[in-house]
Amino acid sequence: MTTRASEAFAPWSDPRVGELVAAAGLRQAVWTPLAGDLSARRYARARARDGRTAIVAAYPDALRAQLDRYLAATELCHDAGVRVPAVLAADVPAGLVVLEDLGPRTLWEEAGRGWAALAPYYRAALASARRIAGIPLAAVAALGNPPLDAVLLLREVEITIEVLLLPRGLLRAGEEEERLRAALTGLCRHLGRVAPVACHRDYMVRNLLPVGDGEVAAVGVIDHQDLRLGPPWYDLASLCNDSLFPPPELVEVWLDDAGWRPAGGPDDYHRAAAQRCLKAAGTFASFAARGEPRHLPLVAPTLGRALAHLERVPEGVAIAGALAPRWRRALAPGLC
Repeated sequence: MTTRASEAFAPWSDPRVGELVAAAGLRQAVWTPLAGDLSARRYARARARDGRTAIVAAYPDALRAQLDRYLAATELCHDAGVRVPAVLAADVPAGLVVLEDLGPRTLWEEAGRGWAALAPYYRAALASARRIAGIPLAAVAALGNPPLDAVLLLREVEITIEVLLLPRGLLRAGEEEERLRAALTGLCRHLGRVAPVACHRDYMVRNLLPVGDGEVAAVGVIDHQDLRLGPPWYDLASLCNDSLFPPPELVEVWLDDAGWRPAGGPDDYHRAAAQRCLKAAGTFASFAARGEPRHLPLVAPTLGRALAHLERVPEGVAIAGALAPRWRRALAPGLC
């Protein structure tokens, strides 16, 4: 559902857009609005007469602080060697920024190519995640985004219980609900005790783009303005369990190839993945309630992934075993 403020926000009629695009070096450009998410941000692809393109992002007044964070996070990622869109021109008071265009397709849209074709991009994404994790903690904290601590991690999965699991009959109120809440409390508290690293926060295939020429696969990273501190496994869990669902045995190979297994061992990966999957399923359901149902087909496989990871951690094995028969019946055949 859009708000009145977002409905009234019509940046492409602002003459400053053309001026900024020209300042970025794209003369006599025209721009085409792009579909965005439920944020009030607006995006367009500008195309100059010579064929060069750029992305224009427009932030309404209420989101101006997000633009400041985006620019600061872009600098941190760039300095860490992460391939993020270059800032070609910016007018912060106007809420406008012109960005390098990394292409029209994300890894999500490349899913039909199969895992053999996608594997090099996943390996490149794992390498970029490691670079993100190496960004200095103080610089990330200075962005002002709240950390993915135990409190926030738990609140995210509690929302899923409230907006998805209870209303859909996937969780029985009372003792069963209390057992799941207790398991998730222990899981999130454990993750919150692990020394944090920098996290992209939404590191998944819809925010990764295949880029580069030649035979070496590379990925561009977008939507990085929410950079914050969080558990070391969080971005890896997001990459391998959100929207696309690579076979677990492939994930193991990729993690070995990347040479990166953060401290804490496999249980912490499964904890982070269980939390992320439950959070994502609730987000998809919330989007649908707000008038954007396109992610609803992802709910069943995401819950299936959550269940599989809960079965792998001490906090979740008992309640996962109790929930599994009913979830698999209710969500089949979409549940993996």
